[in-house]
Amino acid sequence: MADDSCGPTNPVASSAPAKPGQRVVHCVKFDKDMPGLERVPWKGELGKRVYENVSAEAWKLWIEYSKMLVNEYRLNPLDPQSQKIMEEQMEQYFFGEGAKLPEGYVPPKAKG
Repeated sequence: MADDSCGPTNPVASSAPAKPGQRVVHCVKFDKDMPGLERVPWKGELGKRVYENVSAEAWKLWIEYSKMLVNEYRLNPLDPQSQKIMEEQMEQYFFGEGAKLPEGYVPPKAKG
């Protein structure tokens, strides 16, 4: 069974129509037209591709996923090697087969 953990957690919120004057992109993650990002989120060619093809909603999901990556791989956002790893993961997350969870990763238990 495919891991759909990168899909919307609240489908109603992800279907919000674009506000007048707001950029709309055809999101590669949700395969539909959605409000886009307000600015290029990453440097270089990958940042441009994300800006043109990823919705603001999908970017929020990536941010949450990237926090897990930083913690699991003990990445330093200022380290060039760590940035390279994040860039590779982002490429897979949006344009590849999907990001893979780190080996041995155990999701945190829900609070409550």
